[in-house]
Amino acid sequence: MTLVSQKFVLQERRDATAILTLNRPERHNSLIPELLSELLESLSSIAADTSIRAVLLKANGRSFSTGGDVQEFMRHAAPPDRLEHYARALVGLLNETILALMNFPAPVIACVHGIVTGGSLGLVLASDIALLTPEASFTPFYATVGFSPDGGWGALLPCIIGIKRTAEILFADTTLTAMNAVALGLANRIVPREELENEALALATTIAQNHAGSVTSAKRLLHRDIAAIATALEDERSRFVEHILTNEARSGMERFFAAKNKAAKNKAAKNK
Repeated sequence: MTLVSQKFVLQERRDATAILTLNRPERHNSLIPELLSELLESLSSIAADTSIRAVLLKANGRSFSTGGDVQEFMRHAAPPDRLEHYARALVGLLNETILALMNFPAPVIACVHGIVTGGSLGLVLASDIALLTPEASFTPFYATVGFSPDGGWGALLPCIIGIKRTAEILFADTTLTAMNAVALGLANRIVPREELENEALALATTIAQNHAGSVTSAKRLLHRDIAAIATALEDERSRFVEHILTNEARSGMERFFAAKNKAAKNKAAKNK
């Protein structure tokens, strides 16, 4: 049964499970304020419903989510105070979403396929359980584009995989495969793409059969220091906003688009 169909986030109900689907496939579900606002609204609207015992977070299209939309950053690039306002608002909404997922009373299961880059990792880190398809991958891209990390790359990931592993991934802009992610404890297991949603629903059904209060209490114990996480996320936002105004970030975005346009031209030429 469909509950709500918003523009960028779809809501659906399957028995005791709420399914939230990122729905900006033409832009690889990249993050913009409107998408994050809708996701926050969806989480808020279902949080008070005690009959919901689990949440599935998934995405339409070829990618789970590719972080902040660089095209939108470029569109807001001038004057500088406009870019600063946009970056502050976007990362602020991302931080709110991460905290809302962690504070949600029922377990959140992320169903991840395709590419995850930049701040979108935060949606996976904030979920309680993550199931991946074999081709799923995680790449920071901050050092390549010239941005400062957000989305929990500094605030949450080191707590899961360790500071030194996180440092190498961020400094060298390393891509984690699905197998890497599971081995490091970033995700639970790998599931064939065609079985991903059904396996997540089966897990949600198993969770729903247990005592809700016990499950919620366990989740609270696992995320016991939310205040410290909120402070760390706010530090990420401050550094992100400060750095995006630098020449390094501007030139990085320009190089990013130049490479993207070149790849598109090469692809078009091959298809002729």
